[in-house]
Amino acid sequence: MAKNYDNLAKTIIQDVGGKDNVNSVVHCATRLRFKLKDEKKANDDALKDTDGVVTVVKAGGQYQVVIDNEVADVYDAVLKEVGFPGGGQVPDDDGADDDSSFIDKAVALISGIFTDILAPLSAGGIIKGLVVMCASLGWLSKTSGAYQILYAIGDSIFFFLPVFLGFTAARRFHMNQFIGAAIGATLTYPSMVALASSKTILSTLFKGTAFASEVHTTFFGIPVITMNYSSTVLPVIFTVWFASIIEHWAKKWIPTVVQMFLVPVATMIIALPVAFIVIGPVMTWVGDAIGAVMQGIYNFSPIVAGILMGALWQVLVIFGVHWGIVAVTTADLAALGYDPILALSCMVCYAQVGVVLAMIKQTKDKKLKETATGAFFSGLFGVTEPAIYGVTLPRRIPFILSYIGGAISGAVIGAFHSVLYMLPSMGIFAIPAYANPKGGSMTPVIGVVIAGVVAIVSGFILQILFGKKSVDADYNKKQAQKVAEAANEATEVANNPIVAASEDEKLNPSTKLVSPLNGDVKPLSEIKDEVFSSGAMGQGVAIEPSEGVLHAPADGKIALVFPTGHVVGINTTDGAEVLMHIGMDTVNLQGKGFKTLVQKGQEVKAGDPLVEFNIKEIKAAGYEVATPVVVTNSKKYESINQVDNGTVEVGQEILSLQGEDEKVKVSGQVQTN
Repeated sequence: MAKNYDNLAKTIIQDVGGKDNVNSVVHCATRLRFKLKDEKKANDDALKDTDGVVTVVKAGGQYQVVIDNEVADVYDAVLKEVGFPGGGQVPDDDGADDDSSFIDKAVALISGIFTDILAPLSAGGIIKGLVVMCASLGWLSKTSGAYQILYAIGDSIFFFLPVFLGFTAARRFHMNQFIGAAIGATLTYPSMVALASSKTILSTLFKGTAFASEVHTTFFGIPVITMNYSSTVLPVIFTVWFASIIEHWAKKWIPTVVQMFLVPVATMIIALPVAFIVIGPVMTWVGDAIGAVMQGIYNFSPIVAGILMGALWQVLVIFGVHWGIVAVTTADLAALGYDPILALSCMVCYAQVGVVLAMIKQTKDKKLKETATGAFFSGLFGVTEPAIYGVTLPRRIPFILSYIGGAISGAVIGAFHSVLYMLPSMGIFAIPAYANPKGGSMTPVIGVVIAGVVAIVSGFILQILFGKKSVDADYNKKQAQKVAEAANEATEVANNPIVAASEDEKLNPSTKLVSPLNGDVKPLSEIKDEVFSSGAMGQGVAIEPSEGVLHAPADGKIALVFPTGHVVGINTTDGAEVLMHIGMDTVNLQGKGFKTLVQKGQEVKAGDPLVEFNIKEIKAAGYEVATPVVVTNSKKYESINQVDNGTVEVGQEILSLQGEDEKVKVSGQVQTN
């Protein structure tokens, strides 16, 4: 049955400040990315404590709610809740009143342009990489029709990347998206691409400088530096930005009745010649310069570059500024034919995987183990946000250790001189992007595989050696708090005795307790709660109830009744102080599913009903119903022995309390041995 995310969506919308506070919302692999009118209205703490939400991140001008792998389903529920048209994407408010920094705006712009095309880019990269690897290994001939078709499928989005970026950039610049696509199509038009390699040279501009460029054609006498804009990024983005200015200007001056036709004409006929004459060449030179700088860093020392990139990559991801590296990568691929920088970070995710795997082994916290297990499997496919935000970052030390593991993986990739030949996917699917389309040695690809294995192993070992104390620090603190609360419960029971021992009496009289529940009795040590299983509260047994009614285990007086109904304490007429705790962590239900039938100070007989509780409702809320029956003054007895195992019924003896041997009191009646 499909999971219902409506309640989660309502909670998220409420805690981001309500639907009126939402300008737009999109999603990536693991996050809902909100643009809010006022981030101060969002309740960060409430969201972080919401089941289904991993954490909250504010970066790049976005309010990001990390969901994990179910984000697409939650996103659909959020769209239904807020009622956004057009797939939930509305224009972002990037006006002059936006007080975010220039860097935040730049990151938001880049991420907004690239987010929607990551899926086809990743798919294309995987297909193209696999085809290239098959050809390199001799499994597929480059002259075969299968190779040509499959290569075209994988390469098409990269060749025509300006078309896709033109469309998404136009949305970010609030202009007609199809004009943006048309701009990208014009830049990659076959005859214009062919001009860049034409043997006809009219002149050379900037001769003798680093910007020397051949002129193959003119535009009404103006020299045009023709370049191949296929697979490029910067030329189309800046051209669309310029075109958006022209379009907005044209709408002010062209009569409304003819705007539909004349605005696109004015926009394209002005923007595109400027693009070919000025914007395209300048942005290409900028891209070449960026590539040269990156190459210079890499040439200085691939290993040092790998250590730096591997260590810093996760920080860049956290703050959302990794998009800048993605943009540089696309520029490198266009200018150099390969990228050495992003290549150094693709196996970093496996350092997180190794650390998380070790934490699964180390933790005693059931909830953390479940969260970490899900994050582990996500990380295998390169999606590390669940691991970062839900597991390692909150505990700091594991996250720092993953830094080190990531740096080691980057160093290995640098040592093998492995570079990317196409924009990679994530995790294991990034490996094909390291295969050279022109053929050659497969050693760089093998190096990447080794780097991934090294990342997992190093992350695992580092966490085992140095991270154990940090894993359950919060959990242990909570357990200590539980012990303190339990001690308080015991103290309250002890402070309400029915039978007070004389000063010279060392032990209570021997007695017995009967089962307060129908169900299966088991040793207290099997309870999944150290407060009870360790005996800190006292000795006793646990019962897995088959019926939701708690009864009195002996004659006595009610000494304690929690308002939530999940805990009842009774002082028996024989002097035993008994605490019964229905379920584990059921205090969180705040009384839901419980009905208290007695009150403090009330006298009861063995078998009298004390509390009614709904087993199905408690389990549906995710809690266990195993019920400890504990003698909190166990020190007043020589021994406390479990009498029966297996299925028991209310009134059946379950505990024998050995105190003074002269007497045995049963439910308040004295018998002589």
